[in-house]
Amino acid sequence: MRRTGLGPAAEITAHHDRLLDVRNSSLISITPLLPAILVALCLMGAVVARLGGLGHGGAVVRACLRAAAQLLAVSAVITWVIASSPAVAGFILLMYGVAVFTAGRRITSGRSGLWAAVPIAAGTAPVLAVLLAGGVISTAGIVLIPVSGILLGGCLTATALAGRRAVDELTQRRGEVEAALALGFMPRDAALEICRPAAAQALLPALDQTRTVGLVTLPGAFVGMVLGGASPIQAGIVQLVVLVALLAAEAVAVLVTVDLAARGRFVR
Repeated sequence: MRRTGLGPAAEITAHHDRLLDVRNSSLISITPLLPAILVALCLMGAVVARLGGLGHGGAVVRACLRAAAQLLAVSAVITWVIASSPAVAGFILLMYGVAVFTAGRRITSGRSGLWAAVPIAAGTAPVLAVLLAGGVISTAGIVLIPVSGILLGGCLTATALAGRRAVDELTQRRGEVEAALALGFMPRDAALEICRPAAAQALLPALDQTRTVGLVTLPGAFVGMVLGGASPIQAGIVQLVVLVALLAAEAVAVLVTVDLAARGRFVR
């Protein structure tokens, strides 16, 4: 402990007070102006999207409203959920179902979008199993729910991007697929030759996030742990686990998504 000229008891008290100050600090200050600022930021995003011709002005507002409602609901029930193992399992299944629905809808409007369940599960389940089997994370709900949510969210994004790009390529370059078939390629192999390079770019956001961590951004897990009183070393280890696990899960999700697209499972 750093010497301050105080007695041992006073030093311990001062150190304890500093820890309390860190734990009580917050990245976001909740002030009376916060609701107005959130509304202004939401409207700014919507107006920019609309005036810029991006076509998502209304979607920005709806997304913000849904985020507010969903976070309020989760905040209200999370204490009850984490205290019950069946409730934890049910909550994770709910997150999985929403992820499948969202990713599938981004790829195609038909029922074939339900195939998104395969890559999301294929990416999330084995990585989560490895973390649990190795004792890296506990089975406590307060740990399992956020880790599962991070993995499911990453696989959702990777699946949606890879699936959409793969289907677009196969649709727009149908002639090249037929040319490959004429050369003797099997249908799956011909489709892979066309859609795989573009669909593989869905992994770039996860790669860039992992490559630039600590240099461009300090992700949420790191910042949250430091604000909660953990040492920067502890926070760094946790964030490293999250990033590596997320990259592995998304790589599997992209691979399975591309294979499903090449097999014609996603139909528009």
